[in-house]
Amino acid sequence: MDIHKTAATFNRHVFGDDFYWGVSTAALQTEGNCDADGKGISIWDVFTQRKGKIHQNENAVTACDFYNRYEQDIDLIKQLNIPNFRFSISWTRVLPTGTGVVNQAGIDYYNRVIDYCIQQGIEPWLTIYHWDLPQVLELQSGWTNRNSIEWFTNFVSVCAKAFGNRVKNWMVMNEPAVFTGAGYFLGFHAPGRTGLKNFLPAVHHVTLSIAEGARTLRALLPQAHIGNTFSCSHIEPYSAKPKDVAAAQRADVLINRLFIEPLLGLGYPTADLPVLKKLEKYFKPGDAQKLAFDFDFIGLQNYTREIVKHSVFTPYISAKLVEAKTRNVPLTEMGWEVYPQAMYEIIKKYSAYPQIRKIYITENGSAFKDTLKDGQVDDMLRTQYLHDNLQQILKAKQEGSQVNGYFVWTLTDNFEWAEGYRPRFGLVHINFDTQQRTIKNSGYWYRNFLK
Repeated sequence: MDIHKTAATFNRHVFGDDFYWGVSTAALQTEGNCDADGKGISIWDVFTQRKGKIHQNENAVTACDFYNRYEQDIDLIKQLNIPNFRFSISWTRVLPTGTGVVNQAGIDYYNRVIDYCIQQGIEPWLTIYHWDLPQVLELQSGWTNRNSIEWFTNFVSVCAKAFGNRVKNWMVMNEPAVFTGAGYFLGFHAPGRTGLKNFLPAVHHVTLSIAEGARTLRALLPQAHIGNTFSCSHIEPYSAKPKDVAAAQRADVLINRLFIEPLLGLGYPTADLPVLKKLEKYFKPGDAQKLAFDFDFIGLQNYTREIVKHSVFTPYISAKLVEAKTRNVPLTEMGWEVYPQAMYEIIKKYSAYPQIRKIYITENGSAFKDTLKDGQVDDMLRTQYLHDNLQQILKAKQEGSQVNGYFVWTLTDNFEWAEGYRPRFGLVHINFDTQQRTIKNSGYWYRNFLK
């Protein structure tokens, strides 16, 4: 399909006037200046110094220098006609030791960012936690320590009191399944822990923290619009064999259901993944009720689908992902399959929960090899990806799903966690040697789509 020929009929207006359009970023991936103005050290500041953990041993010391260039980047958001900007608060910029004394310089910085957004007519959407736990708290066992619930709700309270008079839209945590799975079970993200002994307590304490953090926001900001974001992938079995079908169902529990169901008041999905019964070890009286919160919205973050087959060699779930690179399918730079229909399937899946009243797609985007030539980046594959995913969202919306917004990941190329600077997701290209910004053709396409 020629996306330029469809531009006259396929634009923001077909989604309705009450549909929210935005772009998403994260503090650790963009701000840099990891020790500026009293900021403390996070687990990612430490993890990136461990040799072999990050692609080419890169780090986020400078990243996109958003800390100093926030006005320039917010101006780009305005130039691209994007009315909503989702960004996160660095825990250690506000509370350098995780708890205790507030760093006023950090508060002042985020107040400047928020004020400049509002000045430019852009609505700020705050993510309170996007993976950058203070290292001081990790030395006290991090999310495996039940005290993490108190640490986190204190951080939420500080943010609510500092920014709540101007910020209406709040997301408590970003993608709990990813930062607990990659950071506390598989070990390839910070803090680099492995095994069930770390994963299970982290899961329970993070879930309780999300609910308690949301309750804290509600108490302090009764009119706030409160949600949480979840990573999700459409799961399909490798074959129709019963073992593959069952394996796909178990993978779906781990990837898509583990956090959302207890937060909706349904409890952990232990019946479909028996190893989760071991979570009971970390329960205290009243926890079952404390896990749930009535969110105003749920943020879904989808990029691809996963094909799953039975595997006797995979502990606990007896399932493994069939890598996209072995399936002769189109791939992104992350090795993820380009499969826009996954977006439709995910929206329909989560819309089936009656407890979910409103859905926003709070992240969606793609990394491809971008070439800056003659001052331009002609990234047709990314443009096509965004176009096709938006068509799938519109299809779900027209069928009655309560999907009410879409945020592109991401504004600028950035530090992409363990993958370093190699994958470029941005609507705006960054030369990381000079910090020169160049709007890509996908950015211009999104700008025209939003006109």
